[in-house]
Amino acid sequence: MFPERERGKFNFRPRYWDPEKEEREERERRIKAELGIAEDDDRAYIPNMQGKFTRMYRERKEARKGLDGRYAIRLFLILISIFLIGFYLFSRNAEGIMRFLGV
Repeated sequence: MFPERERGKFNFRPRYWDPEKEEREERERRIKAELGIAEDDDRAYIPNMQGKFTRMYRERKEARKGLDGRYAIRLFLILISIFLIGFYLFSRNAEGIMRFLGV
């Protein structure tokens, strides 16, 4: 009644994707939309938010690679020094600070 399909065939057509060309075309569409220049095609500008987030994430990750924890150590040392200075000032002049706070 119905013809049987051939089994085990996979029809895959590879295609070439050029991310730089796509980004360039997107940038041109965005600039034309901002300037109000009519485009040949009727496609509306749709920003590629996922691509931008991915690119920004990679850039920030690359920028953080050079820090190697120095940022956390510096922050920790600053907080410890502020705590020690505050403790020293409070221990030297506790009555004046309490009066200033109204306690």
